Amino acid sequence: MPYAATGRMRRAVTESVSGLPRAFWWLWVSTLVNRLGAFVATFMALYLTLERGYSASYAGLVAALHGLGGVVSSLGAGVMTDRLGRRPTLLIAQASTAVSVAVLGFMEHPVAIAGVAFVVGMASNASRPAVQAMMADIVRPEDRVRAFSLNYWAINLGFAVSSAGAGFIASYSYQAGFLIEAAMTMVCAVVVFVKLPESRPVRTAVEKAAEPVVGLGTVLRDGRFMGVVGLSFLVALIFMQGSVGLPVAMGEAGFTPADYGLAIAVNGVLIVAMQIPVTRFIEHRDPRRLLVLSSVVAGYGFGLTAFAGSLGVFALTVCVWTLAEIVNAPTQTGLVVRLSPVHGRGRYQGMYTMSWSVAALVAPLMSGFMIDRFGAEWLWGTCAVLGTVAALGYWGLMRGLPEEESGEAAPGGVAPGGVADAAGAVEVTAAAESVAPRADSVAAPRP
Repeated sequence: MPYAATGRMRRAVTESVSGLPRAFWWLWVSTLVNRLGAFVATFMALYLTLERGYSASYAGLVAALHGLGGVVSSLGAGVMTDRLGRRPTLLIAQASTAVSVAVLGFMEHPVAIAGVAFVVGMASNASRPAVQAMMADIVRPEDRVRAFSLNYWAINLGFAVSSAGAGFIASYSYQAGFLIEAAMTMVCAVVVFVKLPESRPVRTAVEKAAEPVVGLGTVLRDGRFMGVVGLSFLVALIFMQGSVGLPVAMGEAGFTPADYGLAIAVNGVLIVAMQIPVTRFIEHRDPRRLLVLSSVVAGYGFGLTAFAGSLGVFALTVCVWTLAEIVNAPTQTGLVVRLSPVHGRGRYQGMYTMSWSVAALVAPLMSGFMIDRFGAEWLWGTCAVLGTVAALGYWGLMRGLPEEESGEAAPGGVAPGGVADAAGAVEVTAAAESVAPRADSVAAPRP
């Protein structure tokens, strides 16, 4: 029996990782390394208050400026992704992040710290539109939900490890944390430079003349897409409460920071354990139903927090909305790609990224205001309302959404699984070369 279960597990893992192009796995490795080194975001508030002696208000200001930098860079990075290409944008973003993070570790004046934190926010957020656009370029449409899920899994696995390591590193030296993150981000840039060719589809002069020009105005006039961006903002506001509203509410209810740590750890553990099997279940299902269901479950998962009176019940509510997060994240990202024109993916991804960046700014203000003025129960009730509104919005916006063709090829002759190099040549990877090594031949998938 154990052998049969092991065999089924191996087949499930094989099916989850096979069939994806080699370039995807190098991009996946870059994402994992980046998140493994994400120490600064974890201990920044402690660094400013305990190590530097600044007030909690100043630490909040620095965090807000970091988030504002992400909002500013989202659209600019999207334009760069379409104009310069995915690879140059990634290289610029990651190299800039590495340098600015290292510099931040040596800043002492409060104005300098705040200014460099803003730059770090801009640089670190600039890579997201390029990563998502490149992933959409190199992965076949029918495999995109699976690819985005694997990427999301890498993000959460890396974050879980880095969060655990951040405390150990901070106890030794905060500055070491800044330098380690800078070094690992530079490693990501090296991986991109050495292993990832440009994936932006090559278009002929005739194709360029025949296709409409895609600018930011085009994105803003795309009613269905902007509706999805608005709904994404609402969903993001809900999920953000796990890190901004939940710790405050638990603290006011008499729970310790350690209690919150145990409750929120359930989120990371479930994502790492369940992301791949859940993705296999939802991969070819109707995205409208998945987004409607995940929005409702997210909203009412947080809504149940109003009735939590013990650590176990808090952990149970985290389980509920984490399942919604596992379904929502890859499905929504896949929908954004589906609604984006191939030669405008960077701008569309930049607008989508901005919805989450703005939510990161608004969510702390929203939770603080509602908890102080009305009590935590009103915050959780608002989350339930927002989830309902988002579900209704997805149901209406996605009516009549055309089916996505499984055999689409990017303009310019780049077939799914093929990428264009820096000189514009096209590398089409054969099926036998594009899949990750099988689980029955190696211990784990390799790029």
